[in-house]
Amino acid sequence: MPAHDLHGDSAAIAASLDRGERFAVVFDRHHRAVHRYLARRAGAERADDLASATFVVAFERRRTFRNESTSALPWLLGIATNLLLERRRRDAVELGLLDRLRAAPGAGALDEEPPPEAARLGEALAGLDVPQREVLLLYAWADLSYEQIAEALSVPLGTVRSRLARARAHVRSHLEAVPNAPREHR
Repeated sequence: MPAHDLHGDSAAIAASLDRGERFAVVFDRHHRAVHRYLARRAGAERADDLASATFVVAFERRRTFRNESTSALPWLLGIATNLLLERRRRDAVELGLLDRLRAAPGAGALDEEPPPEAARLGEALAGLDVPQREVLLLYAWADLSYEQIAEALSVPLGTVRSRLARARAHVRSHLEAVPNAPREHR
């Protein structure tokens, strides 16, 4: 495909190396999917900032995009996932401070409790190790194929399969162990 043909993501990215405005094609094609994925992971308010940051990083790193890829979406979701993890690390520091504030005498309730179903699912997801959680959420919330997840996370396909199998088993056993918990669709 010639570099000026903007029908494919790799062509659009290649064209943007000389003319940065051509990267807009990739943004237009994938912003909605990246934002939707991040909104499910981090909430709509944070998704706006994270999606924007994803495309800024992608634009800055567009020379590293593998031209043989037919879609930039796995690459973009890999960037989004890394930004989300970085944000969560910063949040963990802030939560430590928040926990100390909650424990202070007279602090009271600082926020509402989530619904019981969300809390159980959240506990199940929190019980996964980070690589398993990332694979599960890219599969379930971003609708990526195993191959696309492997590309997004730069891991072998077999690693994606095993992480996803372990993640599903963990979530299933956690939800089945809790009375009245909704069961995972099979």
